[in-house]
Amino acid sequence: MKILITGGAGFIGSNLCEYFLSKEYNVVCLDNFATGHRHNLDAIISNTRFSLIEGDIRNLSDCDKAVEGVDYVLHQAALGSVPRSINDPITTNDVNVSGFLNMLIASRDAKVKRFVYAASSSTYGDSQGLPKVEEVIGKPLSPYAITKYVNELYAEIFSKTYGLETIGLRYFNVFGRKQDPNGAYAAVIPKFVMQFMNYECPVINGDGNYSRDFTYIDNVIKMNELAMTTQNLEAINTVYNTAYGDRTTLTQLVGLLKEYLSVFDAKIADVEVLHGPNRAGDIPHSLASIDKAKKLLGYKPQFSIQDGLKEAVAWYYNNLI
Repeated sequence: MKILITGGAGFIGSNLCEYFLSKEYNVVCLDNFATGHRHNLDAIISNTRFSLIEGDIRNLSDCDKAVEGVDYVLHQAALGSVPRSINDPITTNDVNVSGFLNMLIASRDAKVKRFVYAASSSTYGDSQGLPKVEEVIGKPLSPYAITKYVNELYAEIFSKTYGLETIGLRYFNVFGRKQDPNGAYAAVIPKFVMQFMNYECPVINGDGNYSRDFTYIDNVIKMNELAMTTQNLEAINTVYNTAYGDRTTLTQLVGLLKEYLSVFDAKIADVEVLHGPNRAGDIPHSLASIDKAKKLLGYKPQFSIQDGLKEAVAWYYNNLI
């Protein structure tokens, strides 16, 4: 079987590439390296079952080339980050909407068996209810959230109109090995880890009581595999929360990071934590119901935030020091 992983040089994409190569799949990676990194592919670049196409999902010809002979598409390519979308909504829309549509068209024309794509918990918007249930969403709170919701609408239309099997995975705050700690739009966990390791004071946005369903990368890999391989017809042409199903406040998160990093460097325990203003577009709390994924896909997340943080902290310490 041949899989195309768009954004395959990124954090989630490169982990997916490594995993499916280990399962003896042939893997094609399409990436323009706007946010992905070549070093993420170092361990697999010479694998004879791996091929890299440097291209952009905003170019339909690149998408057509990438899907040649492909059985499944795992679409991870996107411009993430709520703040980035607020600062530059046009580019976010070009990549996340126009690029997504290009990939759907290319996949349809190539008669791809199934199109599994990275959706987002940001789609829940101003919905107040917890836990978040797939069928109940609110109004988007950022340009990024709009683009990810539009992805779901397009996927549904392509399923109904063209018969393309699609499954969307609403990722909840994914973290783990290879997640970039650098740059203006770095995710909170790798950013805090890097700051602690440099004895810099991390800044929590708000009072620290905002909470998230932090989800370790290996849970996300498993969800992609289940979505790609399921034979349950009831399970396709829909969306799933992709999470652990528990929430952690930012204050709790920082406490766990200090505890686990202090095992490697005792001085980190003394690093002070600061507080700043809340960030525009942020929702106060996020918690996923994973009942639908359990029922229809047989999903059983293996890594809690504690288990995942221990793994991630060890990886960062061993790879970034």
